[in-house]
This record gives sequence, C-alpha cells and structure tokens, in this order.
Amino acid sequence: MLVHFGVDLLHPEWQEAVVCIGTFDSVHRGHRALIERSVAIAAEERVPSVVVTFDRHPAATLAPEKCPPAIATLEQNVWRMREAGASVCVILAFDHHLAEMTATDFLNHILINKLRAKQLVVGHDFALGKGREGTTDWLAQHLPTEVLEPVTHQGERVSSSAIRRAIAEGRVADAAEIHGRPYSVRGVVVKGQQLGRTIGFPTLNIARSSAQIVPQDGVYAGVAHTRTGKFAAAISVGMRPVVQGKARTIEAYLLDYPGDELYGQTVEVGFHHHLRDEWSFPSLEELKVQIERDVAETRERITPILS
Repeated sequence: MLVHFGVDLLHPEWQEAVVCIGTFDSVHRGHRALIERSVAIAAEERVPSVVVTFDRHPAATLAPEKCPPAIATLEQNVWRMREAGASVCVILAFDHHLAEMTATDFLNHILINKLRAKQLVVGHDFALGKGREGTTDWLAQHLPTEVLEPVTHQGERVSSSAIRRAIAEGRVADAAEIHGRPYSVRGVVVKGQQLGRTIGFPTLNIARSSAQIVPQDGVYAGVAHTRTGKFAAAISVGMRPVVQGKARTIEAYLLDYPGDELYGQTVEVGFHHHLRDEWSFPSLEELKVQIERDVAETRERITPILS
C-alpha cells in the first residue's frame, strides 16, 4: 500500500479511483466494512482503492477541549488499512486551513483533481467541508456515492465512543468484541525503576503516545508482540502504589521470554482480559505473591490463544 502525506505533492499514476473517507480511529468493524467495500468496488472497476484519513481527530483542531483520546496511533491505523486491502492511503493534516475548506473546494481540489475519484464510499453519518455542509445527499449529487449503513454487534452500533468507554472502564474483553480485535498499545521500551527485577519479574516499561487512551488502572492478561515473537503478558496499568509511583505507567511481564534486552525497541501489547484492580500491598513480598497469581492466571487464559 502506498502511503502519502497530503496532496500538494501527489502526482497519481492512476486516472480514476474509488475513494473512501473517514477518521478511522482504530479501524474497527464499521471502518473495515467501509474500506473493504471500497476495495471490492475498485477491484470490479480495475482501479485503485484510496483511503483518505487525517493525522488527528478533527476535534483536536475544531474543539480541543472536547477531543476524545485516540484508540490507536496513526501508525496502527495505517497498518490496519493495509490489512483491509487498500491500495493507497492519503493522510491529510486536519489543521485550520482544512477545517475552513468548503465542501465544494474539498470535492474539486482533493477528491476530483488530486485523487481522481470516480466513486465514493462513506458512512451513513459522514459529512465534509466547513460546517459539515457536504452531506451524503450533497455528495451524491456530484459523484456516485455509496453510503453504508452502520455495522452492529449484538444489536448495538459499532462506534469508537463505545470502544473508548469499554477501555476506560477496564472492560477490555468487551472492547475487543465491539472492536473486532483486542485493544493494543504500541510504544518504545524504556528504563523504569527496575523494581520487577528485584522480585523475579522483570517488566517492560512502555512509553506510549500521550494521546492514546489507557485502560482503567489494574492488571490485565494479554499478548506482547516483539521482534522475537508473540508472548503471553501480565500487564500492569497504574501508579504503582507500593513504591509511591508519581506517573501512570504501563508495564508488561512477558512469560517465557527468551530474547535479549528490549530497551529502545518497539513492542505492541494487546489487552485481552481484566484480571483485577490495582491494589496496594504492605510489602514487596506480598506484592510478589500476588504477581505470581497474576502470572499463573495469565498463562491459563492466554496460552490457548498462542498455541
């Protein structure tokens, strides 16, 4: 998949394309349905499928105080678009210039002149341009436009807000059901206090994007994706009250990890099950006993997934 930032320097080799547009935070079931439909139409027409997305949530520019935390990083989103089969991903900077662009200018300058759209695929609640003037009905008057109905799961509409709510409440299994895959955090492994080493459980301290949502404080069973492979992981989210932690951290203990040090490496940790809330312990010895229980439960829950 070709990835291109902006359209000013874009000189497409294609003459026509099927274009799908959206914020696509986390590329959940509903987003994937849009992308896959555009890919299917493009295959029939023998033209590229182009996904247009943004470098940030529109609210980050339009109403920063109301901007929701991201479910996934831009890198994760692009990777999921590639998995869905898109030919091209165009990432637009949602700055004040774009926010002030009229629907007509967006249609003519970006969709038609730059991307050479012959057909659009959008969601039922989509609109573009200043003041959301470019509704689905308006778009259909200017370009062939297919509008997809909402995707539902167990009778409820799949939405980013429902996924965020489940993650924030620690209901990561529910979030995975709605989303279509476990919620994951991707970041670089950095040095922490190295407390885990002193009690036999060395953990990875993961420096995540500050814009990405974090599950409710607690301990989770999940899967860590490293350059060495996939491993069951007991994941701790919180303030580490035993050592009077001053910052919220994400730490993961990888079961049966045989590899080298991962400092400076990028890992992705998926949250599969909530095991317990964050507790304070009177001593490191009591903390160690509880971690042993957490690791045993993680092994029981995650090993079948990896086998």
